[in-house]
Amino acid sequence: MTMVHSTGPEAAVAAGEDPRRYAQILTAVYDATMSGDRAPARPRDVIGDSWRRLMSAGVDPEQRAPDTPTIDMSDLEFARRQSGLFDVLDDLGRGLESVVRDGENILVIADRSGRVLWRSGTTTVLGRADRLGFVEGANWAENSVGTNAIGTALVSRRAVQIFSAEHYVRSHHPWTCAGAPIRDPRTGDVLGAVDVSGPARSVHPTTLALVDAVARLAESHLREDHRCTLDRLRAIAAPVLARHRGPALAVDAHGWVAAVESVPLRSRVLLPDNVSPGRFWVPSLGLCDVDALPGGWLVRIAEDDSATGTTHVTLDLRNPERATVHIAGPVGEWTHEATPRHAEILFVLAHHRDGRTAPELADDLFGDRSRTLTVRAEVSRLRKHFAGILSGHPYRFDDAVAVDVLVPEVPGRVLPHSSAPFVRAADVVA
Repeated sequence: MTMVHSTGPEAAVAAGEDPRRYAQILTAVYDATMSGDRAPARPRDVIGDSWRRLMSAGVDPEQRAPDTPTIDMSDLEFARRQSGLFDVLDDLGRGLESVVRDGENILVIADRSGRVLWRSGTTTVLGRADRLGFVEGANWAENSVGTNAIGTALVSRRAVQIFSAEHYVRSHHPWTCAGAPIRDPRTGDVLGAVDVSGPARSVHPTTLALVDAVARLAESHLREDHRCTLDRLRAIAAPVLARHRGPALAVDAHGWVAAVESVPLRSRVLLPDNVSPGRFWVPSLGLCDVDALPGGWLVRIAEDDSATGTTHVTLDLRNPERATVHIAGPVGEWTHEATPRHAEILFVLAHHRDGRTAPELADDLFGDRSRTLTVRAEVSRLRKHFAGILSGHPYRFDDAVAVDVLVPEVPGRVLPHSSAPFVRAADVVA
């Protein structure tokens, strides 16, 4: 069985060459897949993965457009302010003005959960969107309305273009959409997504690249704002650190380092959850005394590091969209969102408490024992976050650490985007 087309931006090119013919092929693939028959071709990987997630979740591909949500403008405005996207609205609007002003496309910005926060376009295209329930306040997460550029971009964490019958819900087939996630440069978390949608006939091979470029421009704006924030904190902290003279750091609310005194330079430290003034264990630093600064925290390495007790690590994989690691120790607790690769490594090490050598871990992750350089680089980055938790030679959780792994109730859904042999074998066993 051949693929309809390969992954990546070339998908839009194929649709752009002959949209009508391409839509017919996709419809044949869609109809056969949804009915359980043998399809004439395979959808792209990003589409096939999405369809499988939705089928497993029991989402109805024949669902009708949801009722227009009753919008409480105060709640919507609060969600906009909390989204972290308010400051990049102008960047997004200006960057995508050229594809909206022709009257066929709508520009939509959604938060990290897929809730539509803003949209713009002509009266005609907004009216078409209304009939789909594509309105401000509506939930366009993938598990709510099926495969679409907003929800699927949020799940896959990459720019995607969805054309015609690649949409999971049949009523969306007359549309094409291109969406890209927007990440918070301070944390790496996805803040939301920007999307351009319109009639399927308007598909164009450059739209996806443009939407992705504008999303990256918005991230650059956020990165510059963060740099200015650190500069202000640095100016405040300088006299404080000069008076203290002991090992200390000034960090912002997310742990990014603005200034240091008698501490090796580093870019970021992980702060405890709900940090407040007091004594805490900080990864890579040990016990620290934390005091408030305007716009951040003064972190002073404690002279007394005698705190003892068991540290509990919980790897939570129940949410297929994000893996989190919760650390609870004798002097506090904190949560870290793991990257997909780090989640795979922690999953493997949680099942091999005696440890894994670099070749063994390479085999677990890639099915290739020779990829030790990649493994060593990833574990090195991971251990910076988990000083005192992960040990080396072989790579393992420290013996004094208690580890729990929380997995989804549905079998076969552990790290659904992972291709690591060990993870996939664990799904089969489950």
